[in-house]
Amino acid sequence: MSVKIKKAKKKLVAEINVVPYVDVMLVLLVVFMIAAPLLIQGVKVDLPAANSSPLKLSSDETLIVSIKADGSYWIDEKGSNVSDTLENIKIRVSKVLRQSPNIPVLVWADGNVDYSFVVDLMTELQEAGAASVGLVTEPRSGGYK
Repeated sequence: MSVKIKKAKKKLVAEINVVPYVDVMLVLLVVFMIAAPLLIQGVKVDLPAANSSPLKLSSDETLIVSIKADGSYWIDEKGSNVSDTLENIKIRVSKVLRQSPNIPVLVWADGNVDYSFVVDLMTELQEAGAASVGLVTEPRSGGYK
């Protein structure tokens, strides 16, 4: 006499296990929270406020040249800021622009610096090959008008 044993059919589970996805999301959140402040490099200057809209830059890289309140010139090179003379900064910028001619050049000038320092820097940057030079400002409270 043979006994037939019925096998219990396993029910299909139509759920997605989201626990690994949540773990990955939390790790990415922590990474971006740590990396976000490091994305903007530059010398600490007191930027002037202006009613202007933010630039829409197409490139991820920018070349930043800063002028501190004491009139010293600084250039951001590979994440580190280097103080140098205006002539040497012109040479460095021209080398960068020969390799990447479409890289945006931005000037961070302290709001208390003499205007002639800004004009001298912008003149030297144009002579170095910068087609256009952007001035960085802080948004004025009240927003764009």
